[in-house]
Amino acid sequence: MTEVERQLELLARGTVEIISTKELEAKLATAIKQRRPLRIKAGFDPTAPDLHLGHTVLIHKLKHFQDLGHEVIFLIGDFTGMIGDPTGMSETRKALTKAEVRKNAETYERQIFKILDPARTTLEFNSRWMNTMTAEQLVHLAARHSVARMLERDDFQTRFREQKPISLHEFLYPLIQGYDSVVLEADVELGGTDQKFNLLVGRDLQRAYNQPTQVVMTMPLLEGTDGVRKMSKSLGNYIALEDRPDEMFGKIMSISDALMRRYYELLTTADLAAISHMHPMEAKLRLAQELVARYHGPEAAENARSGFQQRFSEREFPQTAERKVLPRTVNTLVGILVGAGLAPSKTESRRLIAQGGVEVDGEKIMNGDRTFPSDAVQEYRLKVGKKRFAIVSFAD
Repeated sequence: MTEVERQLELLARGTVEIISTKELEAKLATAIKQRRPLRIKAGFDPTAPDLHLGHTVLIHKLKHFQDLGHEVIFLIGDFTGMIGDPTGMSETRKALTKAEVRKNAETYERQIFKILDPARTTLEFNSRWMNTMTAEQLVHLAARHSVARMLERDDFQTRFREQKPISLHEFLYPLIQGYDSVVLEADVELGGTDQKFNLLVGRDLQRAYNQPTQVVMTMPLLEGTDGVRKMSKSLGNYIALEDRPDEMFGKIMSISDALMRRYYELLTTADLAAISHMHPMEAKLRLAQELVARYHGPEAAENARSGFQQRFSEREFPQTAERKVLPRTVNTLVGILVGAGLAPSKTESRRLIAQGGVEVDGEKIMNGDRTFPSDAVQEYRLKVGKKRFAIVSFAD
């Protein structure tokens, strides 16, 4: 594997789209040959005071670039934050004051360096160049993009079709975000999938200003603890970076097994193949401990894990829970319930499962055919209804 291939393998992890991969390969090859780091940009509008794990998908990808020796530019959109990103909005967003934006920006500075290396991170504010832009310069900038191009945006199209107001200042948002890339001479810009239009405006403007065009990398929007909707404070499904250690640990332990794998892919560099061979409960404990340690330190993470396991044990299982050893060939949930004496038949097992009355290691299971690894020393805590318990392990 060449150095370009090695870097690309890490950088492509978890991405939705790279525009384009060939361009990124070429930029990486040139950077390696010339020993010049690429300039990687990601912008964040300080519209709320706290960051959550959803925001860190981009920050973690910035860390990947940083670990490979590239220059990371964390751009705080204190100017664009006063406009408000129209992405996904069905109506004009309420503008924030300068004081609100500045106060929120201060908390961002504190939180991002729990992930990024401050010595290798350039912190920028787009007010630095936008506050000095004259009306004449703004007119020249606006002349480099068309209204027709702006109306290609889905949200603008929808509002125009439904005759909902689109304020002129909202057209400035993608224009200024794109201009940020011109000022910073970005080689790569990262953003969520919902930011694709804005990111592409950056390419257009760089081309208009006779600059090499930036590579666009889009990352998925991380689902919140409900596993369905994107993580959002307003939806109450978020895990904040400044949640208490025990609170953060508990929230991570509440996510589904499928979502846990997604969190591993987007928020860690763990070997996903190795994770897939771990027991789901142990894998989730490891994930929770790693993330809590990242934001609160190893000691706080260890204490949070011990506290969670103690509460889980006391809440879910009596000390008198019967232990059952089953043959390794019995590995479906239906078969395990019968083998452990928690159901008289497979038919009754399926009925109990369908009614949502069966939990394995604290997770409600609705699929009776789900299998559980039995090729290693492993224990599962089974709970049926409110009064039937068993701790199951396997042997030849």
